[in-house]
Amino acid sequence: MVDLNKRRFLTRKSNLKLNHQLPWLTSPQTLTQDCTQCGQCLTACETKIIVKGDAGFPTVDFNLDECTFCYRCAEACPEGLFNAQEESPWDIKATIGENCLAKQNIECRSCGDFCEPMAISFKLELGKVAQPEMNLDECNGCGACVSACPSKAINVSNQLQKGI
Repeated sequence: MVDLNKRRFLTRKSNLKLNHQLPWLTSPQTLTQDCTQCGQCLTACETKIIVKGDAGFPTVDFNLDECTFCYRCAEACPEGLFNAQEESPWDIKATIGENCLAKQNIECRSCGDFCEPMAISFKLELGKVAQPEMNLDECNGCGACVSACPSKAINVSNQLQKGI
């Protein structure tokens, strides 16, 4: 039998920063305190975007694909780290950085083409290609726009922790 307290002591980093939450995760602290790193959420993920992150804890990598909100990661977790499916999966939103091709006056609408909730629209501007506009109220944080972006200009993060 594995003593989880010893295991946590040996694997936890005091400055551990997880890039992304897992959908429906009760809290990032719960992940670092109670996750046994069994990998069942990684295996269960429909789009295989859950990967081992810092210190071996699971995290979402939107460069691989999008979250379909299938809830399989939560169902597979033996530790009960997740909220009920009826609750909101997370508070993360997409932001478009300055290295966006459209902001460099190069025609590109890849992110908008992949945005199912249509949170990304394009506004025509005189003397420029259409510029992307993000409607944060419509963004569900699925990350479909991230892997579609050829210049890696889109980041999905918790808007309250922006800048961390």
